[in-house]
Amino acid sequence: MYDPTVARLTYRALLGRRRALILGVLPLLLILIAVLLRVFVGADDDVADTVLLGFGLATMVPIVGVIAGSGAIGPEIEDGSVVYLLAKPVPRPTIIVTKLIVAIAVTMVFAEVPTLVAGLILNGNSQQIAVAYTVAALVASVAYAALFLLLGTLTRHSVVIGLVYALVWEALLGTFVTGARTLSVQQWALAVAEKVSQSGKITSDVGLPTAVVLLAAVAVGATWYAGQKLRTLRLATEE
Repeated sequence: MYDPTVARLTYRALLGRRRALILGVLPLLLILIAVLLRVFVGADDDVADTVLLGFGLATMVPIVGVIAGSGAIGPEIEDGSVVYLLAKPVPRPTIIVTKLIVAIAVTMVFAEVPTLVAGLILNGNSQQIAVAYTVAALVASVAYAALFLLLGTLTRHSVVIGLVYALVWEALLGTFVTGARTLSVQQWALAVAEKVSQSGKITSDVGLPTAVVLLAAVAVGATWYAGQKLRTLRLATEE
């Protein structure tokens, strides 16, 4: 379920100069904020929690997920080059799974690693806050990558729709509207972070068993459906 050639092409598309610059902006900003706060405020658990949640998990992680997930396949569909990929003797599910693995790997570099670094700078991982948010970012990234990869197979406007979801639903409604939190990847990831930290600083409106089931369902369901849509796209092209 992994094709090195597809992976190489996907890495090249995601890590081109322009896209890499876009991906790198928010992680660098998070680390810069962490450094400034550590210098002027000192090590503070509340500050670390606020920054890693508000800027990291609620904003940076979903935006990186949008760029990596939709960018793994969306541009190829938009410019028509996906036809050449589909002409290869590679099973369609393998193409999708490979692109998902690449998207997750890219989010690890541009989301999880900066989250851990920023957390260590902010409070030295006091109360396991840095590690907890890093794990939360990782599980959220898997769901985001699968969700936005699917979106990339469904519409040419996947980046716009993904950013609206990330900034409006996750960062705004998912934070302030109680009813929306149950259907928020952010809250599901927070349930995992709450278990890792066990400090009382990190809380979620969703129980851990429910969160794990929903994260797995989104990741598996979106990946499967993306594979089905790719099959349909191939048939439509042949016709």
